[in-house]
Amino acid sequence: MSPRRNYPKNRKSGGDDEYREINPSNQSFEEDEDGLWVVRKLTGSAASKPYRCPGCDQLIPMATPHTVAWRDGEEDLRRHWHTICWSKRHHRRPKKF
Repeated sequence: MSPRRNYPKNRKSGGDDEYREINPSNQSFEEDEDGLWVVRKLTGSAASKPYRCPGCDQLIPMATPHTVAWRDGEEDLRRHWHTICWSKRHHRRPKKF
């Protein structure tokens, strides 16, 4: 008997290595005056590179749990936020340069 082969279950049949299935359990929708937002909570293990938070303009280090949010239908404009910055985004004053 030949050895068992384990094939990844979350890949497209076309062989696209960059594709990952979205886990809907960590995704929600939030509606505010800016419109409907898709909000996804990422665990530290899912954060594979650093991002800059638009709320505080500080770096979110690799392997840090954080929030990704975008307006519904505008996934190419998604932004990575510190979770606390996302929850407090309406209470911040505009930055003065």
